[in-house]
Amino acid sequence: MSGPESLFKRPRSMRRGAGLTLLFASVLAAGAATGSFGSEPHKSAEPPPRSTPVAQDVSEAAAEAMADGKSPTDAAREAVSRSGDRWGKVYDEEEYEEFEQALDGEYTGVGLWTRRDGSGRIEVAAVQHDGPAARAGITEGDRLRSIDGHRLDGRSPADVGRLLRGGDDAGPGSEVTLGLQRGKRTWDSTLERATLEKQTVSVRDFGDGTRLVKVTSFTKGSGAEVGKAVASAPAGHGILLDLRGNSGGLVAEAVDAASAFLDGGLVATYDVRGEQRALHAIRGGQTSRPLVVLVDGGTMSAAELLAGALQDRGRAVAVGSRTFGKGSVQMPTRLPDGSVAELTVGHYRTPSGRSVDGRGITPDLNAGEDAEARARTVLSGLGPPS
Repeated sequence: MSGPESLFKRPRSMRRGAGLTLLFASVLAAGAATGSFGSEPHKSAEPPPRSTPVAQDVSEAAAEAMADGKSPTDAAREAVSRSGDRWGKVYDEEEYEEFEQALDGEYTGVGLWTRRDGSGRIEVAAVQHDGPAARAGITEGDRLRSIDGHRLDGRSPADVGRLLRGGDDAGPGSEVTLGLQRGKRTWDSTLERATLEKQTVSVRDFGDGTRLVKVTSFTKGSGAEVGKAVASAPAGHGILLDLRGNSGGLVAEAVDAASAFLDGGLVATYDVRGEQRALHAIRGGQTSRPLVVLVDGGTMSAAELLAGALQDRGRAVAVGSRTFGKGSVQMPTRLPDGSVAELTVGHYRTPSGRSVDGRGITPDLNAGEDAEARARTVLSGLGPPS
């Protein structure tokens, strides 16, 4: 699925309210697990701004369509398209609910992700450890032939994801029957959906004591997980912070991740219709441990904000390739039919004032497929923590 990313978070009870929430938008990885907003804003957050003229135009178009018996969502999408907003997007109610769940790092499902092969067949791309699919013996590469009797060949992974999640009544404990194939063997497996946590932070230790902390996206709790990974790293050794392919997430979590490496100070500034605001790290991070950040063209938005802050503050050496260049601020507007329109209202900058949008972050050392090896070499030259 795809979706924006939030700077501020609100409780589930407010999801259907009319209040606006300021967003940093990004495209979350296709097929990613879905979850929800958290409950409290980051301490440096400020109240969201008033609606923009374009947002008002989109709302009016949706309202007029509803009055005429037409689709408000379609009308809003047409209005966003006319606005020329590169990052503007309209989500129907179901899509936005899924997105809100994604940011909480939780989702209801069976713990598998799919892809379509060259022949149009759907196969299992990944299986979550200890999820229902894993416990049933389903593995990466298995062909997924059907879901509850619905044939899948030719369907998109997004369609398959909707079938796996089921309808509104398909909560934890509901059953789904999968038709599977592995080589010449075919079988059916009936699984119970469960509430699962998306694993966004992983750790790998090398024999020389170096720790690699991989962050795939910033969902609720990701920043704290980064902090734990850094605090528990072997003493006297450096950190590789791998943000390659990280398409963003909750900006507050990216700021918390920055706090693991900084002793307070500026992480980013952003403007909303000309009003300047700032995000600051929490004091007490580890400032002496050597740090290298791995980035690439899939490093987006909140991940770019983090990489740019560590680079500008002289805290890390960035290795890899130029990042995506997504640094705009979106604000969501709830439409009459429950869909949500998001439109750009501003942009953020790194601590030195660099604009990220359309430019990205340029690494200190360009590297391709050998980026990880070169990053380890750079890290070894930074010396032990003082």
